[in-house]
Amino acid sequence: MAENVLIVHGGGPTAVINSSLYGVIEEAKKIGTIDKVYAAIGGSEGILKERFLDLLEFPEEKLKLLLETPATAIGSSRYALEQEDYEAMVAIFKKYEIKYVLLNGGNGTMDTCGRVYEVCKNEDIRVVGIPKTIDNDIAITDHTPGFGSAARYIAATTAEVGVDVKSLPIHVCIIEAMGRNAGWITAASALARKKPGDAPHLIYLPERPFHEAEFLEDVKRIHEEKGGVVVVVSEGLKNEAGEPIVPPIFKTERATYYGDVSAYLAELVIKKLGIKARSEKPGICGRASIAWQSPVDRDEAVLAGSEALKAAVAGQSGVMVGFIRDEESEKADGVYRMHTEMIPIKEVMMYERTIPESCMNERGNDVTEEFIRWCRPLIGPELRDFIDFRELYEQHAQY
Repeated sequence: MAENVLIVHGGGPTAVINSSLYGVIEEAKKIGTIDKVYAAIGGSEGILKERFLDLLEFPEEKLKLLLETPATAIGSSRYALEQEDYEAMVAIFKKYEIKYVLLNGGNGTMDTCGRVYEVCKNEDIRVVGIPKTIDNDIAITDHTPGFGSAARYIAATTAEVGVDVKSLPIHVCIIEAMGRNAGWITAASALARKKPGDAPHLIYLPERPFHEAEFLEDVKRIHEEKGGVVVVVSEGLKNEAGEPIVPPIFKTERATYYGDVSAYLAELVIKKLGIKARSEKPGICGRASIAWQSPVDRDEAVLAGSEALKAAVAGQSGVMVGFIRDEESEKADGVYRMHTEMIPIKEVMMYERTIPESCMNERGNDVTEEFIRWCRPLIGPELRDFIDFRELYEQHAQY
């Protein structure tokens, strides 16, 4: 029997999901016994429709483009699978002599991975999950491929907006970041700061109840001090009752589409404080940007794909590749290190990992130094510096 691989992408793409695909392909070439690396075109629905493409047929110069291609080069979906769909997959895998099934995605895809494993566990078919999500909310793994690039994007964007607002300090700018229940991306905006007083001046995460009165107090205070204020908020902000501060405009079983939280808060500032305000909502720009792709994120995504296939070939099944931070050695010399381990898929299925309390300040309007130390290595090289002649003028004027 041939040893063929099938790789499936699920859910929302990232700036490095194709890098994991590249890692699988390159590992298959090294192993040497793999006949075909099939891609399911269009996600899990592509399995049922048998839309398979052998990626080993393409030359290396084409495959290398995966490292710098946004979104997913093989397509994804949020197709709702039923039990009979999972059971039908076994015959399809056998028809194409697929021995290794690799599912690359977030929480929903890891749930699918676990269900595919269940129908395949008595067959000679091994199933392994490759983590992927900008939301960084998969359990146990220290972080997920896709997050580092989204974090780099939001930090860089916040830094650039901060310079703009500082140059004409007359208004409040509210940036809305993706993340329904987990504020990892929103929190990463803190890495924009090079020195005290830099933007973002306020950060609000969905892990804490949002208090409108406190928000207005914070904005008013900083506006009186600086003139210009940059606030970064999560799209999933909720009030004390656990209700979204802006009702969802559309909701499915796995996806919620919120109204514009940033626009709502900007309007609130205008009406309640009489201060000029505007909103910015980068949205999927933050997961599609190759310009701000983190090289650390890209390399780890390649590694995740490679390790997934290695594990499957070695006989493992019903597991997901996990990133484990080497915290002790990092504390000793300050150098970021991590290694991979295989995590039982049942331990990560549909469990949402949120930011711990220790990473949020007491008032709930900023992150702590603990979060910044954890996040900093994941975004790659230092963000660029900017020059401000006004600061130089002020320093000169003191003498």
